Amino acid sequence: MSSRPGRVFVLLCSMIAACGGSGGAPCTRDDQCASHFCKADGTCGMATVDAPAGSDAPATGDGSNAVLCMANHDGTISAAEVPLMAGQMATFRIATNATWSTAGHANTDGSRSWDLTGQLANDADATLALTSPQGTWWAADFASAQYATTLAAGSDLQGVFAADANGVTLLGVVSPTGGTYKTELTYDPPAKILAFPFMNGSTWMSSSTVSGYAQGVIVAYTEDYSSRVDQVGTMTTPYGAFPVLRVATDLTRTSGVATLLQKRTFAWVAECFGTIAKVAGQDNDTSSELSSDAEVERLAQ
Repeated sequence: MSSRPGRVFVLLCSMIAACGGSGGAPCTRDDQCASHFCKADGTCGMATVDAPAGSDAPATGDGSNAVLCMANHDGTISAAEVPLMAGQMATFRIATNATWSTAGHANTDGSRSWDLTGQLANDADATLALTSPQGTWWAADFASAQYATTLAAGSDLQGVFAADANGVTLLGVVSPTGGTYKTELTYDPPAKILAFPFMNGSTWMSSSTVSGYAQGVIVAYTEDYSSRVDQVGTMTTPYGAFPVLRVATDLTRTSGVATLLQKRTFAWVAECFGTIAKVAGQDNDTSSELSSDAEVERLAQ
């Protein structure tokens, strides 16, 4: 089973910002609204966001003076600047087994620049969504879950997550359906994926006992996550250029004294848009910068 935490950061305000349309229609999901923004009161509205450089996305209110997110570019990302909720979606361009260096370009001010506008190996566009736990076969086992989303390209496994003012946590991993060959893994305690607020130099870590069923087989092991904000700069995606903080995360999976897996990922996080790009390295590649990548994602539209 593959666990790739980077995708959980996906915040889809980008899709909201790019769409117009008037509010008022009843809704339960963003994709039911012309604006792609379903407000907390169950009606469609238009979001106020800060558009990326080079984007023609409007920054407009919904008529109620409610602001979903407004970037202040203060170098710190808080929970209010990553408003994750079920129903959000956006299109990402995803490459697998690609060659692209995470090192980027060093700038004279100490920041770095990265460019993911070019074509990479096996590129394909995919709509990524944060889905509601309501009505799922696993909902009763994850009472605090707020949304679920796929973990990796080519896999139908979903991560189950909670988000609050303190951060984003991974509660478990599940298959689309239950039954004899189900996957249902629980993290105790939940794995800490993001810790709010964070800025350049911030670090956080967690250690979880993972237990349950993987394709119907009972398993138990430990996963340790260690994250740090290691770079500041600008990431350019097909959607536009964003000021970002880069979050480096190392995952180590062990059983007893045996190391089963080491995985390094980098996520480029922007205020109000969340993760606008992510690179996952090949299994057990612990290079300080990645160049042979298992998966590369970047915001497309």
